Amino acid sequence: MKLATLKNGTRDGRLVVVSRDLTRCTDAAFLAPTLQAALDDWRRIAPHLEALAESLEHGAVPAERFHEHDALSPLPRAYQWADGSAYVNHVELVRQARGAEMPESFWSDPLMYQGGSDSFLAPRDPIRLADEAWGIDLEGEVAVVVDDVPMGASLEAAGEAIRLFMLVNDVSLRGLIPAELAKGFGFFQSKPSSAFSPVAVTPDELGAAWDGGKVHLPLAVDLNGRPFGRADAGVDMTFDFPRLVAHAAKTRPLAAGSIIGSGTVSNKLDGGPGKPVDQGGAGYSCIAEIRTIETIRDGRPTTPFLRFGDTVRIEMKDAAGHSIFGAIEQTVERYERRD
Repeated sequence: MKLATLKNGTRDGRLVVVSRDLTRCTDAAFLAPTLQAALDDWRRIAPHLEALAESLEHGAVPAERFHEHDALSPLPRAYQWADGSAYVNHVELVRQARGAEMPESFWSDPLMYQGGSDSFLAPRDPIRLADEAWGIDLEGEVAVVVDDVPMGASLEAAGEAIRLFMLVNDVSLRGLIPAELAKGFGFFQSKPSSAFSPVAVTPDELGAAWDGGKVHLPLAVDLNGRPFGRADAGVDMTFDFPRLVAHAAKTRPLAAGSIIGSGTVSNKLDGGPGKPVDQGGAGYSCIAEIRTIETIRDGRPTTPFLRFGDTVRIEMKDAAGHSIFGAIEQTVERYERRD
């Protein structure tokens, strides 16, 4: 089933069930007012939501047109947003560009940071930031939403706790990252609000593309209307989702509604760095990656980070070419402070 949260003037929006073709939706607030409320009581609520989804497909319940512009992120705010870096190829390239060796442990122990989860962007709302000099970057990712996960959960238990999938634009400010990391305390100002896809889907909606660990479909990233990335989310993923969830739960329980991200989707090409889409490669899911390749190859980067007026689109389609999650589509705008 497919679930979305529509804008209704409140922080947490209104829960709806969305048709598989993303054209229609029906109100689900009588079952759970918000997606978080549904996740808090998932085992009881989910069967009723599934029945409502079936009724929507058969035209047996009142429906309204589903407009992605009317959607908030499925969870407009969450108790937990932890982002991994499952595609170690991406990490390796970034470190190589700055002349840093990569510890062997990076191949066996996932990297993960705790992001801000109190104010996610809506998938079609602009990215408003004050300064282009901050090095504004997109990051196309896949994320899972979990049920309650006990501390020290096994890989099997972690996988069974996955309830929903979403796409992510994990906005990064590359110009602020080095100074923050140099302090030894991790990201904060360099990681502003992220945006998630208009729709969250249950694992069955992915069909054979979901193998219980990875999503084997290309992630389409467009920049200003041109293909920028087509990396396959199931390729070169060193740590699968059960591993990421178990890693997050090693020393703490995870509450229902916690979001775990994959990190930037990244593919190698013939064992080496990827190539742009227009050169026969899978392209990139963030600008930093192509800039690192340019630095390694030419001694300096030439591709600019995002500028005001640039538009980013992130989407994933099934084997038949149908959009699964709807699209994140955002324009970068200058933030004007209003006191």
